[in-house]
Amino acid sequence: MEDDMFLEPSEPSADQEQKTPDKNNPQKNKSKNKNNNNFLWIILGFLLLIFINRNDTLTPINPPKKLTYSEFYSILLNNQETQEIKLLELTESTEHILKGKFKDNTEFTLNIPTKDEKILEDIRKNVANFSVVPAQTFWSQMFFSFMPIMLILGFIWFVSNRGAQMGNKIWSFGKARTQTQSKDNKITFKDVAGVDEAKEELQEVIEFLKDPKKFERLGGKIPKGVLLIGPPGTGKTLLAKAVAGEADVPFFSLSGSDFVEMFVGVGASRVRDLFEKGRRASKVSGKGAIIFIDEIDAVGRLRFTGIGGGNDEREQTLNALLVEMDGFTTQTGLILIAATNRPDTLDPALLRPGRFDRQVVVGLPDILGREGILTVHTKNLKLAANVDFKKLAQQTVYFSGADLANVCNEAALLAARMNKDAIEQEDFYKAIERVTMGPEKKSRVISKKEKEMTAYHEAGHALLSLLLDEVDTFTKVSIIPRGMAGGYTLTPPTEDKHYMNKKELKGQMTVLLGGMASEELHVGDTSTGVSNDLEKVTNIARHMVCVFGMSKDLGPITYGNSNQLKFLGRDMLEQKDFSDATAKKIDEEVKNLVDEAYNRAKNLLKENQDKLEKIAAHLMEKEVIDIDEAKIILGLAEKQPESIINENNKTASA
Repeated sequence: MEDDMFLEPSEPSADQEQKTPDKNNPQKNKSKNKNNNNFLWIILGFLLLIFINRNDTLTPINPPKKLTYSEFYSILLNNQETQEIKLLELTESTEHILKGKFKDNTEFTLNIPTKDEKILEDIRKNVANFSVVPAQTFWSQMFFSFMPIMLILGFIWFVSNRGAQMGNKIWSFGKARTQTQSKDNKITFKDVAGVDEAKEELQEVIEFLKDPKKFERLGGKIPKGVLLIGPPGTGKTLLAKAVAGEADVPFFSLSGSDFVEMFVGVGASRVRDLFEKGRRASKVSGKGAIIFIDEIDAVGRLRFTGIGGGNDEREQTLNALLVEMDGFTTQTGLILIAATNRPDTLDPALLRPGRFDRQVVVGLPDILGREGILTVHTKNLKLAANVDFKKLAQQTVYFSGADLANVCNEAALLAARMNKDAIEQEDFYKAIERVTMGPEKKSRVISKKEKEMTAYHEAGHALLSLLLDEVDTFTKVSIIPRGMAGGYTLTPPTEDKHYMNKKELKGQMTVLLGGMASEELHVGDTSTGVSNDLEKVTNIARHMVCVFGMSKDLGPITYGNSNQLKFLGRDMLEQKDFSDATAKKIDEEVKNLVDEAYNRAKNLLKENQDKLEKIAAHLMEKEVIDIDEAKIILGLAEKQPESIINENNKTASA
C-alpha cells in the first residue's frame, strides 16, 4: 500500500524500550546478542557430541577383543586349515596395529613389533585377505574428523547472519515481524485527503484513545475492531497510520501474508506474539495502542469451501486470530484495524459483532476529494502559476489516491525531462494520458494502410461522441500507439456518476461500436482492432439484461451472479438460477442490444460521412486532434441541436 516510506523495520516491544537506556538502537543490540548466544550454545552442543564420539576412554558397545602376541601367532600358523582369521588390516604407525575379524565376525586387535618381518611373512602366507593402511598424520585426522562439523556450523552461521540482515531472524520464527511508525515522520489526518467520511468514522476511535472515560461513564463500548474496505489505492493503509498519529499511540503494522510460513504453527504463534506486543505497548504508553493488519484476506479467508479445499495452517492462524480478538477488551486501550479489497472472501466469524464491530468503506474520491489529494501530493513540487487543480480533478474521474499520486510524479518527471523550471498544466494532462493509456510508441513503424484503418476507426468513436448527447464528448483523439492500443479516443467523464440509465448505456455501446462501423463503411471490412470494443459492448449488454433488468422480454429480474467475483469452492457449487430456455433468451436479448447499437452507429456515420472523412483526413495528417480542433474542422461550435440528434436517431432505428 501507499506511503511505506514512513515505516521502519523494527521489532521492539514498548516495555523493552523503557528498560533499555542505550542510545544506539538497544533493541537491535539485544536481539543480536540473543542470536549470538543461541549460536554459541549450538557450537557447544556440537563440540560435546564430538567429544563423546571421539573419546577413547569411553568403552564402546561392542569393543574388539585384545589378543596377546602368542595367542594370535598360534591361530595364524593353523589358519590355512581352520580359516579362523577372516580379515586382517595393518595400520602403520609408531606401533604397528593389527585389526582383524574372525570367521564369526568377532573383531580383534593387537600390537606387533615394528621390525618383526617374520610375522608379516607368515601373515601373507596364511591370511588371504590382508592389507596395509598408511598411518594418517595428525592434521589429516583433524581435517577429516572436524570438516563435516565445521561445514554444518558455517552454513548455520551464514543463514542466521543473512536472515538477521533481512529482518527475518532465523531464531524467532514465531515472532511477529512488526513495523512501527517513525516518530519523525508521523502521519496525521492533514496528510490524508479525499476520504472525509472515513475520517469521521475513525474520529470516534481517536477520541476514545485520547479520553476513554468520556465513553465509559455512559456505559458505552468502543468497537474492538475496525475493518477498512475499498478498492486498491484508496488510502486504507495511510488512514490507519493517520489514526495512530492523531491519537499519538504505539502503532504495530503487519501484512496478512507475514503470518503465512512453510512451518506448521508459525502463523498462530505470530498472531499471539503480535497481540502480546500490543498489550504490553498499551500498558507502557498508558494511552492504548493500535494493531494494523493489511490485506487481512490473506489470513482471514473463508475456511474450507469444498472444491477449493482447505489450508490447515492458514485455518489455524485464523482460529488464533479469532481467539485473540475475543480475548482482549477495549479496557486495555488496544484497537485492531484491518484493511482489505476482497471482503467477499472473508470468513463470517471474523466479521461478526464483537470482532470487527465497524466496517468503514474507503471508496474512490469525488471531485472535491481528488482536488484535495492533488494538493497533498504536490505540496513538495514546484508548480507553475497555470496549474488548476479543479480542472485536473475534472479530468481524473474514477482515479484512486494512488493513481493521482502517480499522475503527480509522472508530471514532475515529464517536466524535468523537458528541462522546465516548474511543472505546468500541460505536463499534468500528459501524465494523465500516460497513466491511463501508457507511454507513446512513436518509434513503431506503421504501414500506410494500417495508419488509415486506425484513423477511420478512431474517427468513428470521436464523431459519435460528438453526435450523441447522452454520452461524454471526447477531449482528444490520436492514432499514435500507446500501450497495447494502436490508437485511442479519450472520453473522460465530465462529472462523477454513480448511476446510469438505459439511454446512456445504449449510447456508450453505440460509441464503442463506432470504430467497427467506420471501418466497414470505409473499406467494407473490419480488423482485429475492434476486439476490445466488442468485449466492452458485450459486457454492458449482458449486465443490462442479467443485472440491471433493462430487458422488456425478460423483465426486471436478476439472472445469475455474473457481477460478483467467483470464490473457488463457495460459488462454483452454486446452481444456475435459470433454465436453459431462459439462457437462450438472454443470449438472444444480448445479441439484439448489440445489433441495435451497431446499426445505429453505422447509420449515424453514414448520414455524417463527410464529417467522418474530415476527421480521418486530419488524423492522417496531424495524428493527434483535440476537441477544439475537431469543432473547427467540422464547423461546430457545440454539439448538434437536439432536433438533429433525434432525427439521426430515427434514421438509425429505421
